[in-house]
Amino acid sequence: MDQKDIQDKVIENYQRDENMMILVFAQWCVNNDLNPETLYAKAYPDQVNNPALKQSIELVVPKEESEHIPDQTVIGVLSLFGNDDLAFVVTEEIDKPQKKINKRLPQFIR
Repeated sequence: MDQKDIQDKVIENYQRDENMMILVFAQWCVNNDLNPETLYAKAYPDQVNNPALKQSIELVVPKEESEHIPDQTVIGVLSLFGNDDLAFVVTEEIDKPQKKINKRLPQFIR
């Protein structure tokens, strides 16, 4: 295997893993009743027509058919690929239900 073949293999593996990261994100969104395109646009307003995201959205299954994806898993996968802005938006969404719960709790419990 020459240098070019190795380089091509590395790029191919990275792209495959990146597509898996996008699929994990899209499935997590569906599982949490969120629109992946809306969240992605919040993080990256200049990239609203991301072809890899659109392709991943076509592959997601209804949340009833999906395995649970822990919040920390999706944040970790996004961060691993340098999608810190998207990880931040996801974190904001994760925190929203907690804020609603905290508003309903008596002050002494918070």
